[in-house]
Amino acid sequence: MRSVSLPDGEQVPCLGQGTWYMGDNRAARNAEADALRAGIDLGMTLIDTAEMYADGGAEEVVARAAVGQRDKLFIVSKVYPHNASRTGIPAACARSLKRLGTDRIDLYLLHWRGGYPLAETVEAFEKLRREGKIRHWGVSNLDTADMEELGPGRCAANQVLYHPDSRGIEFDLLPWCAAKSIPVMAYSPLSHSPARLLRSAALAEVARRHGATPAQIALAWGLRHPHVVSIPKAANPAHVRENAAAAALILTQEDLATIDAVHKPPRRKIALDLL
Repeated sequence: MRSVSLPDGEQVPCLGQGTWYMGDNRAARNAEADALRAGIDLGMTLIDTAEMYADGGAEEVVARAAVGQRDKLFIVSKVYPHNASRTGIPAACARSLKRLGTDRIDLYLLHWRGGYPLAETVEAFEKLRREGKIRHWGVSNLDTADMEELGPGRCAANQVLYHPDSRGIEFDLLPWCAAKSIPVMAYSPLSHSPARLLRSAALAEVARRHGATPAQIALAWGLRHPHVVSIPKAANPAHVRENAAAAALILTQEDLATIDAVHKPPRRKIALDLL
């Protein structure tokens, strides 16, 4: 599987696994952990979660999946904006570490911007990094002006919504991040309403050319950019295998033109899409 470089040169897989909505049903947690383990076996060793997901339940699912193989994983978690203060971040991180059953988070993100100054949040992140409780820090749902406000520093990633029907970041945010060697992590890469996106005639046409599914084409489309990491969520092994196979697909210029004709690239600045 192709890798994406973090600003310090560390490599992470271009295709990871999301956990939004995992952990909501306690009876399903073992099956969800099994799905994550299936993805890990296929090279999808980056796993994204958050304290918000199922009130920490998703982090507990990740802990189950990580048993016996923590060192091969790159675990990403996120802190609520209302916890993103000088004192709130270390407390939130401690709770996440306990739920994850680990001594460090590989990448810790501000989930979205709230009332605390970014400088205060960064100060708290840097303290955690020096203490070894997190290895990298980054942000989520921040637009270009917010990224510029962060200033020069150690921001390792920006996680934003990105799929064929949500392309606003291509106008300025994605190029800005690429110029700074900051990867973009694409959440909900099949959209929050995948049934609608996957009815796309353009995705279906390209899928026929490649003997693939529209979902695989949508993922391959996002992965065409060398600075994008995609984190689809799959709760059963069949979907995990389908997602993993998308990493091997290479779309042609004809394919991209077919998709562009239906899912238009932005021609001007568009407000950042949020979920």
